[in-house]
Amino acid sequence: MQSQTAIAHIQHLQDKIAYPLQGLAKLAFNCWWSWSSEHLSIFRNIDFEKWEQCQHNPVELLETVPSERLAQLAADPEYCQRVLELVAQFEQYLVTQDTWASRNLPPDQLQKPIAYFSIEYGIVRCLPTYSGGLGILAADHLKSASDLGLPIVGIGLLYRQGYFKQQLDFTGWQQEIYPDYRFEELPIELCRDAQGEALTVTLQIRDRQVRAQIWQVQIGRINLYLLDTHREDNEQIDRWITGQLYGGGQDTRLAQEYLLGIGGVRALQLLGIKPQLYHLNEGHAAFATLEIARQLMESTGTFDEVRPLVRDRCVFTTHTPVPAGHDIFPRDQIAPYFTHYWQQLGLSKEAFLDLGNRHPGKDGWEPFNMTALALKMSRSANGVSQLNGKTCRQMWSCLYSNVPVEEVPIGQITNGVHHRTWTAPLIADLYKQYLHPDWATHVTDAQMWAKVDAIPDDELWWRHQRLQAALIAYTRLQIKQARERRGEPTEAIAAAEQLLDPNILTIGFARRFSSYKRGDLITYDPERARAIFSNPERPVQMIVAGKAHPADEESKRIIQRLIKWSHHSDVRNRLVFVEDYDMHIAQKLVQGVDVWLNTPRRPHEASGTSGQKVAFNGGINCSILDGWWCEAYQEGVNGWAIGDTADNDDTEIQDRADAESLYELLETEIIPCYYDQTAGIPHRWVQMMKASMRTIAPFFNTDRMVADYVNQMYLPKHEVSKRAKVEMH
Repeated sequence: MQSQTAIAHIQHLQDKIAYPLQGLAKLAFNCWWSWSSEHLSIFRNIDFEKWEQCQHNPVELLETVPSERLAQLAADPEYCQRVLELVAQFEQYLVTQDTWASRNLPPDQLQKPIAYFSIEYGIVRCLPTYSGGLGILAADHLKSASDLGLPIVGIGLLYRQGYFKQQLDFTGWQQEIYPDYRFEELPIELCRDAQGEALTVTLQIRDRQVRAQIWQVQIGRINLYLLDTHREDNEQIDRWITGQLYGGGQDTRLAQEYLLGIGGVRALQLLGIKPQLYHLNEGHAAFATLEIARQLMESTGTFDEVRPLVRDRCVFTTHTPVPAGHDIFPRDQIAPYFTHYWQQLGLSKEAFLDLGNRHPGKDGWEPFNMTALALKMSRSANGVSQLNGKTCRQMWSCLYSNVPVEEVPIGQITNGVHHRTWTAPLIADLYKQYLHPDWATHVTDAQMWAKVDAIPDDELWWRHQRLQAALIAYTRLQIKQARERRGEPTEAIAAAEQLLDPNILTIGFARRFSSYKRGDLITYDPERARAIFSNPERPVQMIVAGKAHPADEESKRIIQRLIKWSHHSDVRNRLVFVEDYDMHIAQKLVQGVDVWLNTPRRPHEASGTSGQKVAFNGGINCSILDGWWCEAYQEGVNGWAIGDTADNDDTEIQDRADAESLYELLETEIIPCYYDQTAGIPHRWVQMMKASMRTIAPFFNTDRMVADYVNQMYLPKHEVSKRAKVEMH
């Protein structure tokens, strides 16, 4: 449902646009366009250069494009027809009553929404609300919930400067750039009351009153509400609570999580939304459970009496598989934030702080652990892959005395991806032809996916090659522009046009740079790696992208080492690093590479989803047996496994063994398979591409994932035990 301010803004844009195209204004304010049938071209065709300049922001595009251009398009009957058809699809999508949820859930479960809390959301490129996989997963969750007709409302924060823009200097060292975003130019709307004033929640942070206004993002049938403290009536320090995602110091991080949890629950109350359930995506939102308790205590009972009621209304997803990765705050830092709050809960300071104690019953020396709080205050919890669930049960068994580790109540729901967002139109068109005209709504049907074998090898390979050529052209342009920005010599700038080769084996590696992800494992033995990449008869090339956290010096050095290695004369055109990794670059990569490489130290990868996106586009995974790949890998069928399932505490020994395994796979299996071609087509390779699609796509998607959350987590406890039948089509 659109807010009155959204309707007013749409009307403003419509007044600028000639009648046949006025539907573009309506589309611009709902992120549904980003996974629609025309998502790559309906706005891009207005003005390609401006579309790129505004970071794929349809509102800014329509506000700034010359009226003459819009008039020109209004006179183009083909473009007008495309707009009319897309608007009709959109309006039908919004009103459709026959959805998976309506067919599979009791009517009373459709009346109140599930409130989904996350610190980040990777919805569309232009919204500065994400940094990496957690945000992409959260947004894909909401997109599939919309497609399935599941009533969900999202809660998050809106960051004035987002995460950061990445640039590399001459030495390959990462520089962080923090632009200020103009929220009034984004596809979002400020929520207002009947008097036109911004809807505002008020919180006490330390001894200050902090006000946060609420913005609305429309994601298909779903509304996402984002809190923003950048207001003139806040003190300067509080305006920057929502300044940067994962920015600032520990105190800023605590303030953000206080705002997300407590402010998020109050925002729902202010909006008149009464959730049936609260889903906490990671521990960042755990304070929400305390605000739910406080509100319940206003009408009934003590904290101990309402605590079971809170638990019955909260579920929790934990991702991080190492204790050090969970948000913890020193007790003397927590105390000033909650001095007034534990009194409202009727708790002593010690009882309050014990809610975040990882080892109940021990002396109060431990820092306050957000995951411990979430686990104690939620009825159900899950990891995000089978291995992650097992790891989390071991890690958090300390909270469950006298319970065997295997019986610790933390389950697992393996992550998936929103296939409509990540599948290239060129490949989706093949699915329409050979699988099902409406393949996207049948994505969990394994029998449908068996039909990929009927796709002619030459047709699949031709389309894959087109996507790879587009990726290489895009990569060359990005490298050229980066060299121009750095002021490199003219010959170096011109040489960007010769980078990479569309006819050789192309590996992709892109993700958040962190030491456990081992982004430079492939260069562990520099000489052997150079021999592989520079082989004159069967060469290899690699495209790398990813950001290191601004405070993570070691990960910045990993990027720098890769850049330095790529300057060697043998591999100068064979390994390139694309700056400022974002959703758009991710789409280009997962749609265009031959092999997706993933090299974490097992078992530190909670799940991972980038390799799943690759599979939807016919790419093949080569990965450590960690996260989701443990479940998906079929030896000799759909990809390659680096190393084995043994975990070695000696990281040097493990790194050496895994690097050796990777080199051997490349030399004896991957490269020979790719270059075994007849008339330019590697038939054995194409069969593995099809196997990748056939075995991965039916399960590793967010339609299946959201249905699993419904059946295992969202339904009332007596319904969960029944495990409602899942029919996705």
